[in-house]
Amino acid sequence: MELPRDWSSFALLSIDVQNDFWSDEQSRQFPDFAQKTQNLLGFCRSEGIEVVHIRAQFNPDGSDWMVRYRLTEDIPCIEGTPGAAPLNCAIEIPGEKVFTNQTFDAFQMPDLQRYLTQQGTRFLLCAGLVTGVCVFLTSASAAQRGYLTALVTDCCADEPSKHAATLESYPFIFENVTLLQLPSAFERWSQQLRSLENLSADPV
Repeated sequence: MELPRDWSSFALLSIDVQNDFWSDEQSRQFPDFAQKTQNLLGFCRSEGIEVVHIRAQFNPDGSDWMVRYRLTEDIPCIEGTPGAAPLNCAIEIPGEKVFTNQTFDAFQMPDLQRYLTQQGTRFLLCAGLVTGVCVFLTSASAAQRGYLTALVTDCCADEPSKHAATLESYPFIFENVTLLQLPSAFERWSQQLRSLENLSADPV
């Protein structure tokens, strides 16, 4: 009998899966995105992987806008607008954490790393919108903060050439994995975490 997988050191960051970041062009180029995102969240919930939602949200008065957007007087995901709402495929369920963010890199929010540290998270799966901006910058930041990181590639979307370039360019920062590959990747990732524990235990 196969033992259940222990994903307690893992979490999924579902990043900016919101209306303002999902265009008609993306829906044509990534027709399976919504279903695969829904399936990813379902997989994580059934396997006991914590799902953490990252959402962009800005005040209407511009007080928390990044400086370049203040100059243009335009920004996505203004609080209370339809564009700030999550896509139906990525709505949180009771008990799941939602962090609102005003930068491209979600780790600019101290509360996010504080929470993940409290939870004992050591490996982050990242997915969402858009691949070459907030997904990439958050994943790169996670790697630099000591997390092993993997992008769930078929649960990300962007302009196709930017999507492909991001996935191809940074194997030294994060691993690429598809939704269907997650179960088979578990043992390899668990071994990586055990290896890091052994390194930490070695005398200096």
